[in-house]
Amino acid sequence: MENFAALIKNRRSTRKFTEQLLSPEQVELILKAALMAPASKRKNPWQFVVVEEKKMLAQLAECKPAGAAFLKDCALAVVVLANVMESDVWIEDASVASIYMQLQAEDLGLGSCWCQIRNRQREDDTDAGEYIRNLLHIPYQLEVLSIIGFGYKGQERKPFDEAHLQWEKVHIGQFHLPEPTQTEEA
Repeated sequence: MENFAALIKNRRSTRKFTEQLLSPEQVELILKAALMAPASKRKNPWQFVVVEEKKMLAQLAECKPAGAAFLKDCALAVVVLANVMESDVWIEDASVASIYMQLQAEDLGLGSCWCQIRNRQREDDTDAGEYIRNLLHIPYQLEVLSIIGFGYKGQERKPFDEAHLQWEKVHIGQFHLPEPTQTEEA
């Protein structure tokens, strides 16, 4: 890693992957990053299902009508779960673990993409999380937050363009409404 600022500028969602598999060491580093993520009161409510088998990746890619197709072509998918009985902030804790994995992947020169599952539906209006729960035999107390797909980048994307930073969303000291423009005053 050059530095953290470069890492976050260069990490872009990758939805196209090569067929190259990840090494066991790469997979271990990605999972270590998740397991080292901070969690409220150090309850660590998250759990992870690691999927590398192509048939199962293809089935995961059918979890919702849009935004999941890339999973069939990734080398590795990590289904991010959390125990709702252990923590009232399981969503936040599992989200932090998810981004830690993605940042680790970027540091390794790999691509990744988040596939949102919580509060998403399948084409037949059944719950996407329920579909995954049945597919992977996940117990009822664990909620499915997301699936993170990983692999070697099949496309290179330009780093984030800092000209697109939305500084108007940063408020110093207290929240300030934007100044009305002349057309809004008329």
